[in-house]
Amino acid sequence: MNWSAVGAAFLAVAVGLGAFGAHGLKDRLDAYSLGVYEKAVFYHFVHALGILIVGSLPRLGAAAAGRVCWLLTLGILLFSGALYFLAVSGVRTLGAVAPFGGLSFIGAWLLLAYSLWRSEKAS
Repeated sequence: MNWSAVGAAFLAVAVGLGAFGAHGLKDRLDAYSLGVYEKAVFYHFVHALGILIVGSLPRLGAAAAGRVCWLLTLGILLFSGALYFLAVSGVRTLGAVAPFGGLSFIGAWLLLAYSLWRSEKAS
């Protein structure tokens, strides 16, 4: 999979959703919900950058990069997705999904650290 392209696409979506939140939702959401939405955009953006970068690390190898990028993708979908939905709908029960996305983010970064450490030892 071309993870750099996936990261770039996720970044474009993050910018679009951020602009939508800033312009289309600012008068429709209360301060709490707008803060939740902004947090979703922030984590979406940061981890999409992660996908873009990890997808272009030559020493990581395609298999390890793929595992890290899949975890980052899952994190964006679960964490940011749950927060987007929570902010717009007000349904708080889906917020319980967000920690699984957070765990996915943590797992991705730990896997990246481990994979880079192993690649350094191998060279």
